Amino acid sequence: MDLLPHLGWLVLGLALLSFGADWLVKGASEMAVKMGITPLVVGLTVVAFGTSAPELIVSLKANLQPDSAADLAVGNIVGSNVCNIALLLGLAALIRPFVVHSQVVKRELPILLVVTGGFVWMIWNYELTRVEGLIMASAIVVYVVVSIRLARANPDDPAAPHDLPIDGAAAVSSSTMKSVGWVILGLLGLIFGADRLVTSGVELATLFGVPQVVIGLTLVAIGTSLPELATTVAAARRGETDLIAGNLIGSNLFNILVVMGITSAVKPISLKVLNWVDLAVMSGFTLLLVPFLMRGRRLNRIEGSVMVVGYFVYCIYLVKPEWLGISPPSVMGPE
Repeated sequence: MDLLPHLGWLVLGLALLSFGADWLVKGASEMAVKMGITPLVVGLTVVAFGTSAPELIVSLKANLQPDSAADLAVGNIVGSNVCNIALLLGLAALIRPFVVHSQVVKRELPILLVVTGGFVWMIWNYELTRVEGLIMASAIVVYVVVSIRLARANPDDPAAPHDLPIDGAAAVSSSTMKSVGWVILGLLGLIFGADRLVTSGVELATLFGVPQVVIGLTLVAIGTSLPELATTVAAARRGETDLIAGNLIGSNLFNILVVMGITSAVKPISLKVLNWVDLAVMSGFTLLLVPFLMRGRRLNRIEGSVMVVGYFVYCIYLVKPEWLGISPPSVMGPE
């Protein structure tokens, strides 16, 4: 089994996922503006869903495979959430230390803590049932509706998602067929990219003799977080600190409620293995957001460095734990 072809397909899959998400958001946003839907609603639905589309398509593809790669599907979300907080928030602080003032972040962070805790509790028995998936999917609908109402009631909140990364005038003047074309291209890119990413990820896991969940927690998680990475770096350079935190918190919420919710609603998830350390790391980094964001204190470069280093130490623990002088991660399987 050759290594280079699988790496090549992996890179191609990641590229298609990244471009596909951008094309989907561009086309869908333009269509929404033409239909008279307000930018606020588009921001909380189309744009938010678009940045989580790579995770959703990858997890669906993995879980729907004949020999179900559910471990990769769940690992993708756990790893993506860890990456969003530890790597991306850390990088943002390295680029430009910042203070978050937004009331939206202070409102949404407790929700993320509850959702993360609920997800860990649900997955602890190695399964996510269809009922649990429907509950999570329903919760995101309630979250979006409430967020829209609160944002409209507080339009001066700097983190209120009322501005879109598109030019409304340009969107209206653009042809409808062109917008539809972007949507179709985006969907094709996401579907084919997910297929290549999942297939090559499973093959690489077999080639290197590592569990599929490790590939999901590392390569796939980083790859599907590319849209969030681009948004975070751009926002950090512009000094839009509330947008950074709001984007990452929102992404993690969507990853759990939308991706895991829809994936398990379509087909119940049944894990072969479960490493409690991965869930603990995700929960731990989420808890770290409390002292960093809730009190309006400054997230400086030293703290950002600690978060980034901590992320890479976690990756080493997953791939080469002997480098840290510890035994390979122990995994649990359903009895």
